[in-house]
Amino acid sequence: MGITKLADLIRSDAPDAISYKDITHYTGKVIALDTSIVVNQFRAATPLLSPLTGLFFRTLTFLEHGIKPVFVFDGKPPGEKKAVLEKRAQTAGRNYSNWTGTASSQTKECLQLLEYLGVPVIQAPGDAEALCAQLVREGTVHAVASEDMDTLPFGANILIRQLNAKKDSEVIEYSLPKLLEKLQIGRKEFVDLCILLGCDYCEKIPGLGPKRALTLIQKHRTIEDVVLHINKKTHPVPNIWKYREARKIFLDGPQSSAPELIWTEPNEEALVEFLCHTKRVKEERIRNRMVKFRTMRENKREEREKEKAEGGGKQTSIKDFFRVTRKRVQPVDNASSSTSDRKRPKSK
Repeated sequence: MGITKLADLIRSDAPDAISYKDITHYTGKVIALDTSIVVNQFRAATPLLSPLTGLFFRTLTFLEHGIKPVFVFDGKPPGEKKAVLEKRAQTAGRNYSNWTGTASSQTKECLQLLEYLGVPVIQAPGDAEALCAQLVREGTVHAVASEDMDTLPFGANILIRQLNAKKDSEVIEYSLPKLLEKLQIGRKEFVDLCILLGCDYCEKIPGLGPKRALTLIQKHRTIEDVVLHINKKTHPVPNIWKYREARKIFLDGPQSSAPELIWTEPNEEALVEFLCHTKRVKEERIRNRMVKFRTMRENKREEREKEKAEGGGKQTSIKDFFRVTRKRVQPVDNASSSTSDRKRPKSK
């Protein structure tokens, strides 16, 4: 679900916090991706096919554009999220039972695929979006790519949506610093605003729309003071309202030390063995895509070198892309790790 109607509120009250980019704007940048969002997009779009194929094609497109993706996986979900997860599972016609954060069979397959593609993966101790935001704050990555707006209250300075690599599609970029400046509130007040709008970790006050919620936060600054100045008959406060717990999750979520990251050349033979011989994808399709990947990557590299040469810049080698920037750690099940220790195809 993300944050209810936050995108609408930003468009109306802080449009300067939004910019529209081409995918080439992110060439050379490290981008953290909330993996469950990507997987669920493909699951929703092609329910009869494995999302692994979509993940394979999209990752190669990122690499062709010189984007350095880092895929972050969900860990053990906060207890406050139980009701939301159960409701989503029921809507999808299944039961949700993974309260330990142990990697599912599909997650393990995604991890295997990404390893063969040569891109780094990270297992978050909790929600992936929280760790993605931490990576942005610490400067490990440039931005978070996710369709969920809740990476903003988690503190991600840059959130990008629609990084789907489709032709002629615009990437939407949100700037948290510009947003806070325009709304004239701090991050703590922004977190309280998001809780009032509606988040995954607690109920919201019924009947309180986004415009009214923003006005109340701008005037009274905290949920505690907002509650003192609303009509309890028209906006009844939930009897057991865990807004403090939700606030703590956004502001003090589980922290992990940023792992070192490595990008390596895709292993074509391993990809063919895994996708074709195990997942029954046509080998010709995979081979042809790998040929296209190498050709397009080389063409784009030559274009970038030409531009740099014309501008007097230093030419680069393809090895520059796959150099070690940080050492990758192996992802592990959260049930057995504490240091390396959604989702939905569309946010509100």
